[in-house]
Amino acid sequence: MTANARTLRSPAELVKAGLLPVERAEDAARVGARYAVAITPAMAALIDRDDPADPIARQFVPDAAELVTTPEERQDPIGDLPHSPVEGIVHRYPDRVLLKAVHVCPVYCRFCFRREMVGPQGLGTLSPEAMDAAFAYIAAHPEIWEVILTGGDPLVLSPRRLAEITERLAGIAHVKVVRFHTRVPVVEPERVDGALIEALKASRKTTYVALHANHPRELTEEARAACARLIDSGIAMLSQSVLLRGVNDDPAVLAALMRAFVETSVKPYYLHHPDLAPGTSHFRLSIEEGRALVAALRGRISGLCQPTYILDIPGGHGKAVIGPDALQDEGGHYTVTDFKGQGHAYPPKGTDG
Repeated sequence: MTANARTLRSPAELVKAGLLPVERAEDAARVGARYAVAITPAMAALIDRDDPADPIARQFVPDAAELVTTPEERQDPIGDLPHSPVEGIVHRYPDRVLLKAVHVCPVYCRFCFRREMVGPQGLGTLSPEAMDAAFAYIAAHPEIWEVILTGGDPLVLSPRRLAEITERLAGIAHVKVVRFHTRVPVVEPERVDGALIEALKASRKTTYVALHANHPRELTEEARAACARLIDSGIAMLSQSVLLRGVNDDPAVLAALMRAFVETSVKPYYLHHPDLAPGTSHFRLSIEEGRALVAALRGRISGLCQPTYILDIPGGHGKAVIGPDALQDEGGHYTVTDFKGQGHAYPPKGTDG
């Protein structure tokens, strides 16, 4: 990665950088006219230009398959809008809210569930008036224990603007936890400096950073160093990943990703079943395939490395755990399935004599 490298933001720039074949440029331009495109130098450097199925490229390089929509897909696949009492707030669960302060990202994932809302053509950054209304809502609802900053990626904001947000949260006594959902430590690790870290901690609340990564190659030396800077400052880190066809739909790759998180002191948290966002059907596995992949992790890698496999129920009904069920009720006793797929009675059946 050269010192003067910059983020690539158009199919023409991707062609010039060798990340997109010329014959795909016209279709990619049609995709780019609808959905935002951005690949940071850190991610561009990871792409194997000789591998047409490279899992990093698949996440960020626009593809003609995005122009295909299926009947079940929807613009708001997890139902944020029905739970948005004021602009920028999503209050789906009683004790926590999402605060969507910004709708831009350092990179744009081709499978993004908010792809209709983010990017230069998206909803933008909250105005001062909308931000005031969002904070007024949080302050007026004492049941809100946690505020989750998402978007967009909140860490694209300057340290000054981030500090303005976290300092305002400091003044709301019933908010005890502040969480940031981000890709920045992986895709733009140089942004994670002392000023950014101080801004994240300015609320003086318990602070978590949830890191989004989907392939073990994303956890580069630079990314791990950025995470270490956050963790060494006292910020706890969790992971979130999306199960994606052609990226991590392999037990060995998924295991390597979860181990990479744990080696970086990032606790695996959520493994999302891909949402029904427009133009993303080529990424989606069936739930049966997903459950089989998650089952393959059980017993083969440390319990520290086990994520929770979840589905966001379309329509805004929240998350549901959909991982493999090891317990079957047999009426008076249970059959428990071990990591080898073998069933065992519980309680164990007694023996005569």
